[in-house]
Amino acid sequence: MKFFRLIWSALFRKPVRSCLTLASILVAFLLFGILQSVTVALSSGIALSGADRLVVAPKYSIIDSLPISYSNRIAQLPGVNQVTHLSWFGGTYKEPQNFFARFVVDPSEFFAVFDELTLPDEQKAAFMNTRTAAIIDQTLADQYGLAIGDKIPLIPDIWPNKDNAPWEFDLVGIYDGAGNWSSTMFMNYEFFDEYRAFGQGLVGQYTIRIDDPESASVLGGQIDGMFANSSDETKTQTEKAYKQMFANQMGDIGFIMSSILSAVLFTILLLTGNVMAQAVRERIPELAILKTLGFSNHQVLGIVLAESVVMVLVGSLPGLALSALFIAIMPPSVPFIGGTSLPAIVAVQGVGLAMLLGIVVGLAPAWRAMKLSIVDALGEH
Repeated sequence: MKFFRLIWSALFRKPVRSCLTLASILVAFLLFGILQSVTVALSSGIALSGADRLVVAPKYSIIDSLPISYSNRIAQLPGVNQVTHLSWFGGTYKEPQNFFARFVVDPSEFFAVFDELTLPDEQKAAFMNTRTAAIIDQTLADQYGLAIGDKIPLIPDIWPNKDNAPWEFDLVGIYDGAGNWSSTMFMNYEFFDEYRAFGQGLVGQYTIRIDDPESASVLGGQIDGMFANSSDETKTQTEKAYKQMFANQMGDIGFIMSSILSAVLFTILLLTGNVMAQAVRERIPELAILKTLGFSNHQVLGIVLAESVVMVLVGSLPGLALSALFIAIMPPSVPFIGGTSLPAIVAVQGVGLAMLLGIVVGLAPAWRAMKLSIVDALGEH
């Protein structure tokens, strides 16, 4: 720290060049914070999957359906603890930009399988006993100013009803459940199945809770074998594998994010490395004078290396702070990052990457400065 003023003065020896370099680093780490947060959001959703849950989905496409009668047949298999079903509803709440997940479920089975969701007993009873019932989490309630007793109209897009009119649900509960089910609305299947214009007796997928996670592959094979060669074949896999497959159907977003970040950071690596090399070349006489005044080779190396690390940190920390602000002001309807905050792991990764980047770009110029001969340096200039 006793050389900090010396390092800071050298860093802004060329103010315009330094400011442009810092702006480039800031933008790079702004992108890093946002894109890496998307990657973390995707992977965390998969990581939160239940180890003792299997998903039974249509074999060929997630937009196909399965008969409701499959539920009883699956429940009779040894090793199956609970069975429930979910169906994607879609629809629009008031405006197209008001996007959030909406599923139709059987309230009597749903909470036994997804026990990470908690709902007060009286609200759970209302969900089971009210045909038009719906529940949401606190995030949605806060976002749209909803309270228990409100009506929630949904304009259909996938599932029109028999009256060809908007669906209307009664909000009877607000559940507590983060992770996979944040910003999600659940509706009562009985009402949905009776009132929809077509598709009665069909569901989107089954989720089953099993007794032994070690038997998941064997049990999955038994389920798929049970419905093989039928008109509605199934593909059974662990909940984690299913969510990974679903994410991959949208494209390998993690790979895309990593590719973009790699290109940006590689460009910053070249830019910052060139700036540091040029700065050392311009200061060769000054470095020689420092050695003449008694600075050791290792002190000179440390000073130049510290300049590089400080420059990258000064640019990266505001970039990470801006990415946190950007994520914080995004509405929950924005996929993956809306309504969230910058993950702590992303902040730690960003600071660590900045320090590593500073060391890498500063090592060659610092090494040159350490090996610098006083006589040769002063003689050249």
